[in-house]
Amino acid sequence: MEVIPLGKTSLPGDIIEQYLESLKEVYTVESYDLFLHNCNNFSNDFATFLVGQGIPSHITSLPQTVLNTPFGQMLKPQLDQAMRSVTQAPLPPNSAPPPQVRNQPRAASATSGPSRNQMKGVVRNVSSLQELKALLHSASKSCAVIFFTSSTCPPCKLVYPTYDELAAEAGNRAVFIKVDIGKAYDVASRYGVRATPTFITFLKGDMDREWTGADEAELRGNVSLLLQMAKHPHKNLDLPLLSRTSLKPITFAKPPPLGKLMAKMGTTGQNASVISVKEFVAARSSEGAKEATLPDMHGFSVLLQRATKDLPAETMFTVVDLLRAALVDPRFSGYFAEETQHKTMVTLLRYVNELPLGDCPYALRLVTLQATCNLFSSPLYPPHILLHSALTPEVVELAASSLRDDEHANVRVAASSLFFNIAAFNYQQRSIFDEEAMADVDQVELLASLLDAISKESSADALHGLLLATGLLVRGVALDDEVAELVKVLDARGTVAAKGREFPDEGLVKEVGEVLLGRGFEQSGNSA
Repeated sequence: MEVIPLGKTSLPGDIIEQYLESLKEVYTVESYDLFLHNCNNFSNDFATFLVGQGIPSHITSLPQTVLNTPFGQMLKPQLDQAMRSVTQAPLPPNSAPPPQVRNQPRAASATSGPSRNQMKGVVRNVSSLQELKALLHSASKSCAVIFFTSSTCPPCKLVYPTYDELAAEAGNRAVFIKVDIGKAYDVASRYGVRATPTFITFLKGDMDREWTGADEAELRGNVSLLLQMAKHPHKNLDLPLLSRTSLKPITFAKPPPLGKLMAKMGTTGQNASVISVKEFVAARSSEGAKEATLPDMHGFSVLLQRATKDLPAETMFTVVDLLRAALVDPRFSGYFAEETQHKTMVTLLRYVNELPLGDCPYALRLVTLQATCNLFSSPLYPPHILLHSALTPEVVELAASSLRDDEHANVRVAASSLFFNIAAFNYQQRSIFDEEAMADVDQVELLASLLDAISKESSADALHGLLLATGLLVRGVALDDEVAELVKVLDARGTVAAKGREFPDEGLVKEVGEVLLGRGFEQSGNSA
């Protein structure tokens, strides 16, 4: 037995689990091949992610070495037949069909709605006033129910199952609390509870109602009314186009003509890490993800950082375009998602951002935007893109400055796609987990950039993406925060509605402008 130390990883368990989840589309039962796509390939990809280097090539290439012998060729058909009952792979199984890579050139191309799965709610047992205050504070923008009970209260036990059921159904829309007044004297005293069962509900941080008795119907009715009252006003709006929009990230998966691209790189194209990435992209494109073994990730990241100093701006787009094509694979983007301080992507983005808009080559800006969109192929990356002190400002600056490119509509479409990916992920976090993935200050900057771009946009495709991003950015936002205030200050409704004269067939103008930014923020305007 040979033991080869590869290194140690300090990645947290949840990040590792997310990466493993992203490999499901690559390592499936159907794609298993004893010779070409086996556990060694999986181990190599996983090791590269964990410690930055894969397993030795003499191990990964061992099945192919056997296959290349006359004996291996003789055995292959028999092994294929034996494995077919397990994998259901077609014969001859030299390679399984490549998995389809989703590629949305426009945000409007998808039709499925957002996932509305909620976290299953649980009842929190509280034994002190301090615990209760913390839970009520967490529900200050939604609602909460307190069930005062005691161990000597038989009627209380009759409604325990109902209370648990209501908590599970409500999910993260409400906080359900249970207090044993025989143990939490300070809580009972604070609310003057002398009899059990007693229920008290809270709406938006204020006490709503109080009642006593083990009436299951009354409990269900009061909780249902509470949840309805706590519902965000945007949930009552008719937004069919926005609701049917897929929240899957927009990616740019089409591989470049690799031969021409390598020729334009000059001597850089002869670098071993560049060649390994080119072969990775080629294999993934022609044979599917399962045939593409991860390239020299560390070497390529070093080359990308050096290229910002060594290559002229006119040539820089070649290595960025190669990066773009590889980032479609979640294994590849997942590696960069866990890079220390995101050094490679920050270096690239900063290089492009520091070039004056007029001096940055069109091709370089375009492929940089597309590569940044492709970062979203890995579920590990979005939280970093939206909330990292070094990465987030560069991403926002790239997209915002690109919207000011009056000469190239394709650049503005790519920039609106990047803004869509950001807004879509933030909206998912807001609607499912009731939390913001992006800081308020960055959301304010994003909205200001979007509204300014909308007012000037002349491309139908770019406008469509900008309206989608704007709608997702503001939908469901707290009506008392800075984003809602900016909607009113900048007259977001008027800005969007004005585009109706120029683009009468764009349904999102009315839906986002009049319905969402108009009626959806009337409460905010009335309370100001």
